[in-house]
Amino acid sequence: MSSVHHRTATVGGHEIFYREAGPADAPAIVLLHGFPTSSFMFRDLIPLLSDKYHVIAPDHLGFGHSDAPRADAFTYTFDALADLTAGLLDGLGVDRYALYVQDYGAPIGWRLALRNPEHVTAVVTQNGNGYEEGFVESFWKDVWAYGDAPGPDTEPAVRAALSVDAVRWQYLHGVSDPSLVSPDTWEHDVALLSREGNDRIQLALFRDYRSNRPLYPRLHAYLRDSGVPVLAVWGRNDEIFAPAGARAFARDAEDAEVHLIDGGHFLLESRLDVVAGYLRGFLGRVLGQETTGGRPRALTAG
Repeated sequence: MSSVHHRTATVGGHEIFYREAGPADAPAIVLLHGFPTSSFMFRDLIPLLSDKYHVIAPDHLGFGHSDAPRADAFTYTFDALADLTAGLLDGLGVDRYALYVQDYGAPIGWRLALRNPEHVTAVVTQNGNGYEEGFVESFWKDVWAYGDAPGPDTEPAVRAALSVDAVRWQYLHGVSDPSLVSPDTWEHDVALLSREGNDRIQLALFRDYRSNRPLYPRLHAYLRDSGVPVLAVWGRNDEIFAPAGARAFARDAEDAEVHLIDGGHFLLESRLDVVAGYLRGFLGRVLGQETTGGRPRALTAG
């Protein structure tokens, strides 16, 4: 098993933390985490990939062990987070990679793919939305309201997402056996969210989330035109991004492989073995055929 290295790089004047494992000359896969976590969410997946792949998992600015400049000193947007991720990969000399995206990692990954489609060898989305389908209204209505009219009337509802109860819910909802999910997960996230000023960082990103939706038509065109292989592995009980968001990828990505798995938003915490099995099979097929331009016939499962 390959060792996992814990490193930092200076990008745009900020220290970006990342986990790295596997041979430097192997096909690369970049793991992009969601809210409210960090590359910590990939701690158990990385060793399962690093025998064959060069794995890189950064913490976005404001998350995990990366720098977290105050929201009045840095403009937190998904464009800015994508810029920093691109800068990190450029500094590491990684210009061909598969993307694994989850939650916030999805709009960051979509920006990377749209800017430089030739860099992306494959796309894996695990509860990372790219369509209007999939947004669960009961969760998102407060985010949309806050983005449309930030202020004292709309902020309390989204600020509640930073509470320990809300973070715990993200990990446990939709999980048939909650005892599989370690409390270390949400306690780790809450400790980092509770740092002075971090609430303002998260509120800034809540406000900016609506900037992601106008990208979707360009994303869909990219999926159709590029022929990039797509795997969607999705917790089918997710009450943030519903299964319709996974199925939608099959509309634009030729032979998209879609698997709905018994689990919730943070699927790796309860079904790591299942996700890793699909992921290794998919990467082995599509990256192995990359130089010939061939595409495997993939399964779409409902």
